Amino acid sequence: MKRPIRKPELLAPAGDLEKLKTALHYGADAVYLSGENYGLRAGAENFSLEEMAEGVTLAHKKGARVYLALNIFAHNADINSLPSYLREIESIGVDAIIVSDAGVIDVVKESLPGTELHLSTQANTTNWRSIAFWKKQGVSRVCVARELSLDEIREVKDRVDIEIEAFVHGAMCISYSGRCLISSYMTGRSANLGDCAHPCRYRYALVEETRPGEYFPVEEDERGTYMMSSKDLCMIEHLDKMFKAGIGALKIEGRTKGIAYVGNVVRIYRKAIDRYLDNQENYRPEPGWLDELTAVSNRDYTTGFFFGRPDARGQNYLSSSSSSPSGKEFVGVVRRVTGNEVMLEVRNRLKTGETLEFVGVKREPYIHIVETMEGLSGEALLTANPGMTVVLKVAFSASVNDMVRRRT
Repeated sequence: MKRPIRKPELLAPAGDLEKLKTALHYGADAVYLSGENYGLRAGAENFSLEEMAEGVTLAHKKGARVYLALNIFAHNADINSLPSYLREIESIGVDAIIVSDAGVIDVVKESLPGTELHLSTQANTTNWRSIAFWKKQGVSRVCVARELSLDEIREVKDRVDIEIEAFVHGAMCISYSGRCLISSYMTGRSANLGDCAHPCRYRYALVEETRPGEYFPVEEDERGTYMMSSKDLCMIEHLDKMFKAGIGALKIEGRTKGIAYVGNVVRIYRKAIDRYLDNQENYRPEPGWLDELTAVSNRDYTTGFFFGRPDARGQNYLSSSSSSPSGKEFVGVVRRVTGNEVMLEVRNRLKTGETLEFVGVKREPYIHIVETMEGLSGEALLTANPGMTVVLKVAFSASVNDMVRRRT
């Protein structure tokens, strides 16, 4: 059955207020964030109530939406304190609340009746009957488990009239829908309470019980193996297939990632979505989009489960860390523009003579060679260190919140 394509939503991570502003600047339709409690990313800076209110105001001015994550698996103490927290956020005006726990859903419905509820991927929803059940509980959108294929998602949409959200880009968890106990067992930090230590990225070897202290590599490789470290998800070359399967919201992972990641990933997916909506019949992805996405930190890319169960090619056995092999490095953010002068907040060391790219929203990056550089008092500088703000004279139009990177 050919399904009409409605305008999809690009949903971006906002680990703090700066990342929220960056996501909005580069074209996100919505952002998801967490307060200081009840979310699943304790490693993100997260939002105070005042910051959340400011973020919601900024988003609404741009016509974007804000979703608050309350997606921990709650214990009694969490449930008991949740109503008072909900009363505190009631006036802020978030557009939906992301939930995974049935008890939390019950408390939200009781405390904030009429609030839009989105089911988190943590609920590991893998079939249409479960989705139909959650719809009866008042859920209007389901972020399906990452273990579903596009064919399975298509069947869900054929059977249940509900919004479907799915991850389109970012880190993959080795455990089923992120419901992992390894971190809690090894470090005492619970992934299901927002404090994962990411033990899937550790390097492992085998020890035979009668040979204590003798470590054997899991593979015949002198470097050992990161046997549980998945490649990162990237569906930039397959967005048309996601839309045709009925996915209405494309979610980018990464609330703990930096603004360089958030800005560049949102920018490229914004371009791709707009290109598709302009001409669905003749849509083709640009090869340069994937090249741009390698400019952000990644563990190589995979399409996950969308086209069937991934094999060993979906794993990154050689490294636990992300890398950026593209030859581009984040330098800073534009904070003010006055005529041809740009005030740049420096994040990585900058020297005269280097070649920079000013990454705008709906255009290709502008190239700028740093011939001169000044401090805020007008003094000439040869080097700027992280934390400094410098003034550059440019021959093009830049915008506040544009990212700047260097060619290495």
